[in-house]
Amino acid sequence: MVNSTTSPVSISGHKHRLSLETHAYFDRIAPELERWNRRNRYYYRDLERLHQFLIPPGARVLEIGCGLGDLLQSVAPAVGVGVDFSNVVVDLARQRHPNLHFYSLDAETLEASTLAPEHRQFDYILLAGVMGYLSDVQAVLQRIVPLCHSRTRVILTFHNYMWEPFLRLAERMGQRRPQPPQSWLSMEDVVNLLSITGFIPLKQGRRFLVPRRVPLLADASNRYLAPLPLIKHLCLTNYVVARPVPMPTEVAPPSCSVIIPARNEAGNIRNAIARLPQLGRHTEVIFVEGHSRDRTWDEIQTLLADYRGPFTLKAFQQSGKGKADAVRLGFAEATGDVLMILDADLTVPPEDLPHFMEVMASGRGEFINGSRLVYPRSLVAMPWLNTLANKFFAQIFSFLLEQPLKDTLCGTKVLWRQDYDRIAAGRVYFGDFDPFGDFDLLFGAAKLNLHIVEVPIRYQPRHYGESNIAHVKEGLVLLRMCLHASRKLKFR
Repeated sequence: MVNSTTSPVSISGHKHRLSLETHAYFDRIAPELERWNRRNRYYYRDLERLHQFLIPPGARVLEIGCGLGDLLQSVAPAVGVGVDFSNVVVDLARQRHPNLHFYSLDAETLEASTLAPEHRQFDYILLAGVMGYLSDVQAVLQRIVPLCHSRTRVILTFHNYMWEPFLRLAERMGQRRPQPPQSWLSMEDVVNLLSITGFIPLKQGRRFLVPRRVPLLADASNRYLAPLPLIKHLCLTNYVVARPVPMPTEVAPPSCSVIIPARNEAGNIRNAIARLPQLGRHTEVIFVEGHSRDRTWDEIQTLLADYRGPFTLKAFQQSGKGKADAVRLGFAEATGDVLMILDADLTVPPEDLPHFMEVMASGRGEFINGSRLVYPRSLVAMPWLNTLANKFFAQIFSFLLEQPLKDTLCGTKVLWRQDYDRIAAGRVYFGDFDPFGDFDLLFGAAKLNLHIVEVPIRYQPRHYGESNIAHVKEGLVLLRMCLHASRKLKFR
């Protein structure tokens, strides 16, 4: 016999009652929203800064539970659409931001067909502080799937449930607006809800330790203490960035450009081509030679003159110095859909590159970092001290990027050319800080919220020449780069 307290009818009625209570609450509180927002401006300004960091200006942005539309306005969208279930709130938002588009709709029953045709697909979808008010979060996440394209990012912000007693106390003291009944979701709850509704969580973060402006204390604590391990779990604001699960497509395989920076690698040039499999529908190989002391450039020129295979071969000599300069030159000359870096020492076997291409073509990743620390490797290829340094920097970068990475120093990195163009366009944010080129790409990918994944490779000893790496000097450079990135990514 079904217990009446848990029957489908009673559950539906309970949800309906909560929904009506929440609707009535926001209709009633609407005239007071601006006053409460001003009183807690310090909190709302931090929420705006977070979204401005995650969303570039000029995007197509939808906000579910938009309130007065201030957050939506703050990210400077080319097309900004807000949805809220309170008619009163929507009317106020339209008066406040006439350049944006607002709909009075219930997100739990939202259909794409209820929006204007030009408002049915978005680059970013925001649920900022709204999930606790929803009676069915899973239904809302399912409803927004049709409004996504393959590159859409969903950004969810919500309060840390450990703050519940303090926020309720703030309500009683008149420092926070009174709240209707609401849910308190953990980070794990939100990640699970995303996973079961067709999304892949990409990034999880916590911020904002002191939510009221206390001179000297608040700004310093929120900037320098809030991002630290352990302490970050005490922060008020949790956020998750997710992407839709990629769907199978019937489009033609992408083309690929393999960039091979080469300095003093004359003995590896022919092997790089001989061992390279076909990648995608067409493979372009671009050698970039940089001030070699051996016959590297001559070997490249001879290879290009003799080659009769299926690849398109190109060669350039860099006028600048360093791997970063070589990689950027190669990428600028590339025509493939997918860009790959293959170091000319061939310690990353060319035979492993199809694994990278398969992940890119399937949509299971948008930026691929090679990992040398999965399969066994000889001490000749990577001495124990190098392994220790690689693991050390992997921990630092995982902390900075808020995404787990095992081997950030592997030279093989793969990304879409269109994403590289976006990284290059936004390079001014980080500045020209990276002489190696790899970390400029990695930090840029993290800033764009790309789906970063790792593909293990079978790291091999080199068979020709000697390493161009000056370990101590370059280790110090890496530490300086980490400090620079921490100011740009963590301690903003």
